[in-house]
Amino acid sequence: MSRCPGCGAVLAAVPGLEARHPGASPACTRLFDVTVRGLRDEAPSDLRAANLVELAGTAYDAQHTPDAAALHRLRDALGEGARRPVRSSRPELWRTTIADVAADLDVVDLPVLLRSWAQAVSADWAGEAPA
Repeated sequence: MSRCPGCGAVLAAVPGLEARHPGASPACTRLFDVTVRGLRDEAPSDLRAANLVELAGTAYDAQHTPDAAALHRLRDALGEGARRPVRSSRPELWRTTIADVAADLDVVDLPVLLRSWAQAVSADWAGEAPA
């Protein structure tokens, strides 16, 4: 088992996976790729799928990089702009990670999960308490 340094998700360590995203464990990046693969396949011919892939990638970036620009891109994608405050440092705990999204796929539609996750990442960066 390994803990992702970006989001804190505890995932099975898989030998041979390469780290492809700064701030994320190889297993976390792989789980993200597998979770959004179907949407990525649909994106070239489906604008809705393309928008969801972009939202998911932006949420992943905002959760796994200390770069404030990723958070601003996420908030723009959510239509939040600069309305929410921004913490001075990364959250230590995240209310939702890609592991939670993947775990709930059998009971909730992926678009709903992705939007909820993106909103939670934005809220965590604002320091808002979970509802």
